[in-house]
Amino acid sequence: MAINKVVESAEQAISGIDDGATLMVSGFGPPGQPEAVLEAVLAKGVTDLTIINNNAGAGGVAISRLFAAKRVRKVVCSFPKAIGSTIFDELYLAGEIELELVPQGTLAERIRAAGAGITGFFTPTGYGTELAEGKEVRVIDGVPSVFERPLFADFALVRGHRGDRYGNLVFRKTGRNFGPIMAAAAEVTIAEVGGVLPQLDPEVIATPGIYVDRVVVGADTGADTLPATGTEA
Repeated sequence: MAINKVVESAEQAISGIDDGATLMVSGFGPPGQPEAVLEAVLAKGVTDLTIINNNAGAGGVAISRLFAAKRVRKVVCSFPKAIGSTIFDELYLAGEIELELVPQGTLAERIRAAGAGITGFFTPTGYGTELAEGKEVRVIDGVPSVFERPLFADFALVRGHRGDRYGNLVFRKTGRNFGPIMAAAAEVTIAEVGGVLPQLDPEVIATPGIYVDRVVVGADTGADTLPATGTEA
């Protein structure tokens, strides 16, 4: 049977996302956020979610609405205080949402470690601050370093520029950001793309299809600037 990971709708793509799920959501501000998939999560009504995202959903309409609807229990992010994130600020100050603050490079490496099967790593980032409280500290080559554990998720929701039926993905400029490492760090990866091509140029594939479980077409975010084989499906 031919492999075809493309599903017909965002609602079908999010099958299995239930209350209490941990979701990784790609995006660096608006670029790279899978808005159609997030809208489907919002419409499904699931709650008690843990969101792993670079900057508390700032700039994303759908993810901000998840916060406003009080569907999110905890956020793991680098920049909770970002332009346009007033909804999150209000919830946090009211004690209605939990925050785990992680420096950006450490956040990326914890996600990458999960995908690579690394059980933890030491970094000097955060040493001597509140972020290191309760964590193991070692001095390595004279540098005090903090032990950080990998970050896993039940589902990764990522946005690609183009995909194919095998789940291979290419990204467009800053839309790439956290997508590739998140795709490798979750039990199920759902990729929203601007279009599906019959075949992608292997030289420009950033995320191999082995990491992607479902592909759904969302709004197109721009003209093709990357070489690909075939025409739009």
